[in-house]
Amino acid sequence: MTARTSERRAGFEVRRGIQEFLPLSARRSPDSVCMELPDGTRFTFEATNARVNRLANALAEDGIGHGSRVALMGVDSHRYFEACMAIMKLSATMVPLNFRLRRREVDTLLAKAEPAVLLHSDRYTELLEGIAESQPTLRQVICFEDGYEDVLTRGAETEPSNPRPDENDIAALAFTSGTTGLPKGVQQSFGMLTRLVSNNCIDYGPRSDDFWYCASPLFHVAGLAFPMMGIALGYRSLILPQFGAETVLRHIDREDGLTAVFLVPTMIASVLGVPGAREADWSRLRLISYGSAPMSPALLTDVMNLAGCDFLNCFGAGTEAGSQTTLGPGEHRRALAGATHLLGSIGKPAFGVELRLCDFDGNDVPRGEVGEIVTRSTTVMNGYLDMPEETDRVFIGDGWFRGGDLAYMDDEGYLFLKGRSKDMIIRGGENIYPVEIEHVLAEDPRIEYSAVVGVEDEHWGQTVRAWVLPVAGATITADELTELCTRNLAKYKVPDEFVFVDDLPRNASGKVLKRTLVTWEPAEHAR
Repeated sequence: MTARTSERRAGFEVRRGIQEFLPLSARRSPDSVCMELPDGTRFTFEATNARVNRLANALAEDGIGHGSRVALMGVDSHRYFEACMAIMKLSATMVPLNFRLRRREVDTLLAKAEPAVLLHSDRYTELLEGIAESQPTLRQVICFEDGYEDVLTRGAETEPSNPRPDENDIAALAFTSGTTGLPKGVQQSFGMLTRLVSNNCIDYGPRSDDFWYCASPLFHVAGLAFPMMGIALGYRSLILPQFGAETVLRHIDREDGLTAVFLVPTMIASVLGVPGAREADWSRLRLISYGSAPMSPALLTDVMNLAGCDFLNCFGAGTEAGSQTTLGPGEHRRALAGATHLLGSIGKPAFGVELRLCDFDGNDVPRGEVGEIVTRSTTVMNGYLDMPEETDRVFIGDGWFRGGDLAYMDDEGYLFLKGRSKDMIIRGGENIYPVEIEHVLAEDPRIEYSAVVGVEDEHWGQTVRAWVLPVAGATITADELTELCTRNLAKYKVPDEFVFVDDLPRNASGKVLKRTLVTWEPAEHAR
């Protein structure tokens, strides 16, 4: 193969990356519905592509292009999704921010990301007041509800003429945590996101005539991947500002209702609890996919008997490594037929994923023994922004990624989680890093030490408990600490419970044993 042929093939592959999914579908199915809003407003693929081009060209006129960073903070909307696609068309880098963050957390992340533009929902206007003055790299702040449409009027509907991105160029900088300590910016390449969407198309089996809803917000990689599958295949996506059980049920019960959804188990239970859910027509729903938490046998039996559709569970280090395992429809049917132990499993390796279970030194462990999940695939990040040591810590050998999850494999090859080598808490599908809460609590001079752990909870999966060791003679209340955390942290990170103690379990060197705290009973150890 000649060098020129190689260049042409490489160029073709890049042009058919994630940034090209929308114009391809706009040409293939211009009049098909791309997005539907809760009020019934619909945007075709042709209209969506035109709006995206107008935004991209307007931003290009303002100097946004290859390598520029554009931050987004907002609830899901068609404008937010348009902005994501426009940024990709410019070969720029999107910086999606968790909309639950407090101003202090936002400032920390923007200072690391150094974006040139920030787009946001109107509900965060007050929170972001003065942000341009506090962030020297910000040249433009655009509100989706006030100013965004004016920006579109400046741009042409033609495809942007900027250079195409290389597959290793960074498409998204996604922070694993809005921490006040050391946030990690995950660098997701164009190649990673392209293959993540393509691989998900194989695992989830979407169809061009589907009508999908994903409850994961657009600032999550999963929240972006599902509607991007729709962009690639030409199916319709329901875009809701935030999950609402009654709204989701209404769209299931429609004559042309949803055919597939992605929900966490607590959301599924919430939908079932809506008055009229048992009388609704679930017949058009063919797939319920879920993640972030296991499905209880009772809930699965209930919803499968009601909906009669397929189920698929997806597990992975989504931000850093995409999907790692899946438990498919066949296994869920087996579980319903009596093999309920499968519901405790995260399944088998997802499409295109090599998976090992390793000890601390990276050696494979025998089947049946607990080891750390280590995977290798083409959907892995390029590393953490400006954190080479952290990047080296999670990559071992030849491209193997270690995300800190512990599991064992049974004789059939199914994986079962056994905790985390890290202390991360997963509450209702949201990742919470204890250290950021501990940093905030450390600001109160009356606290000598705090240790934050996750506690198993039937509804949320885990809730947050903070063990607090006050300074001798100090008086402090749970309400005061709740107020402190609420001022500085997103609501879902605020501990559900504060337990005050005279001492904490420690090892011989004096280090607090967090694993012991997970099983401590407050009634036995509280002051």
